[in-house]
Amino acid sequence: MAHVGFDQLTAEIAAISPTRDVGRVARIGRGTIEVSGLSHVAAQGDMVEIATPGHAGRRGEVLNLAQDLVTILPDGDIEGLSIGAAVTLLGSTQIAPDDSWIGRVIDPMGKALDGRPILRGACPRVLRGVPMNPTERRVLGTRLETGLAVFNTLLPIVRGQRIGLFAGSGVGKSTLLAKLARGVHADVVVIALIGERGREVREFVERVLGAEGMKRAVVIAATSDQSPLVRRRCGWTGMAVAEHFRDQGKHVLFLADSVTRFAEAHREIALASGEGGSLRGFPPSTAHQITALCERSGPGVGTAGDITAVFSVLVAGSDMEEPVADILRGVLDGHVVLDRKIAERGRFPAIDLLRSVSRALPGAASEAENTLISAARQRLGAYDRSEMMIQAGLYTSGTDPGLDAAIESWPKLDAFLAEDEWEDTRASFRRLAECLKAGEV
Repeated sequence: MAHVGFDQLTAEIAAISPTRDVGRVARIGRGTIEVSGLSHVAAQGDMVEIATPGHAGRRGEVLNLAQDLVTILPDGDIEGLSIGAAVTLLGSTQIAPDDSWIGRVIDPMGKALDGRPILRGACPRVLRGVPMNPTERRVLGTRLETGLAVFNTLLPIVRGQRIGLFAGSGVGKSTLLAKLARGVHADVVVIALIGERGREVREFVERVLGAEGMKRAVVIAATSDQSPLVRRRCGWTGMAVAEHFRDQGKHVLFLADSVTRFAEAHREIALASGEGGSLRGFPPSTAHQITALCERSGPGVGTAGDITAVFSVLVAGSDMEEPVADILRGVLDGHVVLDRKIAERGRFPAIDLLRSVSRALPGAASEAENTLISAARQRLGAYDRSEMMIQAGLYTSGTDPGLDAAIESWPKLDAFLAEDEWEDTRASFRRLAECLKAGEV
């Protein structure tokens, strides 16, 4: 166990409450319960503990308040619950991150999932933190080394930038996130696995991320079988942990996988509270929940550090116009699209460069580097527009010098997009220049 300091002991003692307010279940509905005796002390969003035989420690969240009754959304099903069951008010939802959490896997409540004791920090934080003053924030910082050629050159990531990773299932999204977690230059990496498949959490930590990646990482995991309360809280907890390290002046890389599951969890909660679904089944408050989470990341203020964030989005059938994807594109500083057709032919990461954008450009690159980026995009675009004609053998060499250059350099450019062994940005740009020479006369 980590060394226990006086502040940590004080925090553990302060978390112990000698008294609790207790109410009683008055009505059991479809997925929600109504509780009497707490109306005068409960607040919107407070957590409660519901006494249910066979379900020790079952929790819930306050959804609605009335003069005599409080509506609670239980954490899980309501099997075994009876009228008159005790409901204990736990208070507002907070998290107390600690530096000792680095290298650990925790749940959204701040409890350890890796079987080892864990300590709470000295300063509790509210889960739904407030974004920094936009007029005081720094501008985007310098370009970051990522260990991946495509992000070192064509899609640069700068300090404090927020990008979206748009992908369907099974196209290498989690593997790419792990490579970014290992390769991006940052002091601390915070990873929120929201609604992840249970069997994949350990695999992601031990095999995909690895021991080297965990040395500077905090993983917050909420599996797909858990209630929407826990899954939504996972996103908030991850951001609160990132803010803890940011406020120490550190550069934090925040990875959320995925915002779609965060939005789906919020949809379940909002519909249970009576809000209607108007945006392809998503309630109107979904947009605010997503943008509020994203705005908490980005450049810091004063002596605070920065949070560089990557938010993954599950796009069913590559539909970039679905609500979650559409909301995120409008608030992020760039988006990266993974294409299933590219993955099926064996090129990973399966990034569709022509549909991907980094809003850090052109400022993140020099004039010479921007020229190389523009040339690469032009050739990949020329090849993409004529690919069907080329594959069918209908194009005659020499007809279009620009297309000839694109055909000549396309195999090398396509291979370049999959490279992850170049040491730094300069080496990646040299390699990109060599790929473009293949099509020069």
